[in-house]
Amino acid sequence: MDLDVEYNNRRRVPEHPDIIAQWQADAAHFRDAAAGELDLAYGTHERQRADIFRSKEDHTGAHAVFIHGGYWQGLDRSFFSHMAQGLEIHGIPMAIPSYRLCPQVTVADIVADMQAFCLWLWKRSGRRLVAAGHSAGGHLAACLVATDWESLGGPAHLVTGGLGISGLYDLRPLIPTSINKALKLDDKAARAASPLLWPAPHHVRFEAWVGGDESPEYLRQSVSLEAAWLGTGLECSSVVVAGKNHFTVIDALTQPDSAMTTALAAMCDAA
Repeated sequence: MDLDVEYNNRRRVPEHPDIIAQWQADAAHFRDAAAGELDLAYGTHERQRADIFRSKEDHTGAHAVFIHGGYWQGLDRSFFSHMAQGLEIHGIPMAIPSYRLCPQVTVADIVADMQAFCLWLWKRSGRRLVAAGHSAGGHLAACLVATDWESLGGPAHLVTGGLGISGLYDLRPLIPTSINKALKLDDKAARAASPLLWPAPHHVRFEAWVGGDESPEYLRQSVSLEAAWLGTGLECSSVVVAGKNHFTVIDALTQPDSAMTTALAAMCDAA
């Protein structure tokens, strides 16, 4: 198996520049019209910033978080503001953070950024969180669900559920790929940063969604996490979205009645 081919999503989807440009335009349009607090600092680095989008009617349940992808080395929150659009009608606020990037920092540092962000948001809002994320963001969402929050000074189950979209849960297959030039993962670091290999969380739910047109490795990543976490009794499932590739699969979060948005809203309500 050629792992570079399996994990090179931009090569698999030649039209990706147009899709990413459309994300940026849609996100800017949503920010201009939405009620939100922008460029909030949760740390001292210029990328440790977040935007929070609210709806007119707040259901007072869990706070949703959306974490962007980019293989831990690209993009930022400004491309994804419109991911809050689907939850808006459900009365659920969504926070969208940026984080530091490789190779300036490690994947472990990025996990720490997202943990610090969640603690900051919990202290600010007083709410439990549900984490969603795309690609590398799906990896980070799974890490947050599996984090021992009490060891970091937060409440148990600060993150009560998660929804990974085209997530990477075992980073070891990335080691021999060109992606690892910036990540600099060796076997020890990849194992330590792989939520698939962490102690499975309890009393939470995680859903691993993936596009049906994605590579066999991306499909395997979701199924593998489901199998590993289900084996411990965790409520976990994987969902294949037919006809969607790595870049189009997240469109559903902009639609209030999509199955993906409905699933995320249900997790927020359940909290």
